[in-house]
Amino acid sequence: MHQVSRFAVTAGLDAERQLLERIQQGAQQCGLLLWRPNAAALVMPQRMSRLAGFAAAEADCMALGWPVALRDSGGEPVPQSSAVLNVALAYALPPRESELTRIENAYVRLCQPMLDWLSGMGLESGLGEVDGAFCDGRYNVTVSARKLVGTAQRWRRRRDDGRHVVLAHAAVLMENQREPMVEVVNAFYRGCNLEDRVRASSHIALEECIGQVWSRLEPLREGYRRTLAEAGLALE
Repeated sequence: MHQVSRFAVTAGLDAERQLLERIQQGAQQCGLLLWRPNAAALVMPQRMSRLAGFAAAEADCMALGWPVALRDSGGEPVPQSSAVLNVALAYALPPRESELTRIENAYVRLCQPMLDWLSGMGLESGLGEVDGAFCDGRYNVTVSARKLVGTAQRWRRRRDDGRHVVLAHAAVLMENQREPMVEVVNAFYRGCNLEDRVRASSHIALEECIGQVWSRLEPLREGYRRTLAEAGLALE
């Protein structure tokens, strides 16, 4: 069974960045990293550190046991903890693939193996926005119309051949930590005098649907292997 790496949140973000850099430098054509935080943190874009009230909001989060970590990409605050599986998929754009559809295709390559994996466990899943979810987006993976997986992308361009390279990322809520996650996100918003609020009822954890969640990951990895192979990319 493929091992899930364990990192501090900042080290996990660094590992994703290093994976993308290897693809950008041409050291490999594609890669997949599955990792799980060994401690909690509230991860948010660098731009949020410039918000009025950020220092006070950061202290509020720390008091709840969720130190703030800053990431390169955009979006909104996302709680990370040992309850979360992170999936980082990186590849160089296949030569025959259109630049016009690269973003859509990257989301499909990230999400379809997830949908197939859930279906294989007897769960009905879909894609779409969920009102009240943190870092909401139309490529959420949902179960029972509640958010199970959040997704994002980061793109760069290679210097030598000009090909685009992508890091597509998914965060899967494996264990039920919805209440404290929502509490810390809302605490941050309040501390920065932002009107946004999220709700625990908008989320669902995989363990609320099935048991032994951490022993069920090998079919997911194989799904990514097949998806990449269809694009002519061999997962090492």
